[in-house]
Amino acid sequence: MAQNKANKKKPNKLKARLPRGFVDRTAEDIRATEDMLAKIKAVYEHHGFDPIETPTFEYTDCLGKFLPDTDRPNAGVFSVQDDDEQWMSLRYDLTAPMARHVAENINEIQLPYRTYRVGYVYRNEKPGPGRFRQFMQFDADTVGAPGVQTDAEACMMMADTMEALGIERGNYVIRVNNRKVLDGVMDEIGFGGDEHVEARLMVLRAVDKLDKFGPEGVRLLLGEGRKDESGDFTKGAGLSAENVEKVIAFTEGTLEMDNDGTRELEVMQQIFDACGYGKDRILIDPSVVRGLEYYTGPVYEAELLFDVTNEKGEVVQFGSVGGGGRYDGLVKRFVGRDVPATGFSIGVSRLMTALKNLGKLGNDPMVAPVLVTVMDGDVESLGHYMKMVQDLRAAGIRAELYQGNWKKFGNQLKYADKRDCPLAIIQGSDEKEKGIVQIKDLEEGKRLSAEIEDNATWRESRPAQVEVATADLVDTVRKMLADQAADRAAANAAG
Repeated sequence: MAQNKANKKKPNKLKARLPRGFVDRTAEDIRATEDMLAKIKAVYEHHGFDPIETPTFEYTDCLGKFLPDTDRPNAGVFSVQDDDEQWMSLRYDLTAPMARHVAENINEIQLPYRTYRVGYVYRNEKPGPGRFRQFMQFDADTVGAPGVQTDAEACMMMADTMEALGIERGNYVIRVNNRKVLDGVMDEIGFGGDEHVEARLMVLRAVDKLDKFGPEGVRLLLGEGRKDESGDFTKGAGLSAENVEKVIAFTEGTLEMDNDGTRELEVMQQIFDACGYGKDRILIDPSVVRGLEYYTGPVYEAELLFDVTNEKGEVVQFGSVGGGGRYDGLVKRFVGRDVPATGFSIGVSRLMTALKNLGKLGNDPMVAPVLVTVMDGDVESLGHYMKMVQDLRAAGIRAELYQGNWKKFGNQLKYADKRDCPLAIIQGSDEKEKGIVQIKDLEEGKRLSAEIEDNATWRESRPAQVEVATADLVDTVRKMLADQAADRAAANAAG
């Protein structure tokens, strides 16, 4: 008998769990994102850019940075093998897929090609605080235009985007540099040529840490190395003291350089000046280092300047929310000839965090639907209730019919309360015969129940339930919703 009981054990339930480095998004998050994306899109469209969409998967060799090694792709991307044994990977960014698209359609595409894309990208990296394996980017690129006026336009469009999102001047700056200038510095310290690729990367990575560690920390990283607070040691680039000072002088703007990069920056500065983009919006900054691998000319970065408190409790500047630059060699990999290109990418999630910190996120909560309750569940009555819902929707009012067990009316009001419905429409058979309908103001009802202390207060307050002719339902609901909106606006202003 005991054995039979053992055999009838309940099967283990499947454990619901979210993969590490991924997040579920709520309705509030989605609506706030869509509001922000709409503002960015409006700027891009205004500048003459058109959207395209590329698939989430690309053949791994087309992603460029993550070429397959002997048997499988780099661990930094999520990859699968197709049935023809070709490796495919989830896109790592939106630029490489765009370059593949342009190369594949180079004979049909009208150059210069101005396009924007938005979508999720994927990194197979260890997740951590604020570091996810899936996140959204919003890119804009111009392909086929060699002049630096294109880079200047991209910087100005980034500035316009910041302001369209409500980020005021003084709270952001677009910092600009040029990889050709950086290459000139490398020549100056004897790190030119292909044999010094790794050494150059170490120097550039050190310079890129200037905002984090300051000049003294960068000096250590350019020299023998730096030990952090935990005692961990980072090996330095091994420059001589003289060359360390040359690099530091360059970042401070005191090392004079004269090459194509500096001349291109001068042209860009003239364009910024002519268009009224002062140094409070776009700033030439020798310390900017981006894209250690494929940028070939101007590089630029959108930085937010206001203070936030980080995970360690330290007050720091918010920092970068996007950037880009010129990458003339990316399309060339496919077509074998130079195809100039420049563009930038905005980190949507990081920018949303910034807007939340500034109180600029367009996340006014969506008003929940008006609930039409069900008093009679016969087919004729259900059709009548649904007609009410459709009349409200036709008038532009968000509405829904209660779809649960209609026989327990109390549950319908509990549902409306948990759903934050602003109004409930109630009509039983008696009301229907009289041609009337009850409208219950659920927001006012909550307020009254919290505030009313005596009958006099009750009489002075707006009633929580009104009775109107069925024919006046839509107009009355519209007015009551408008009154509620005015009340919320007044409460927000007072708060």
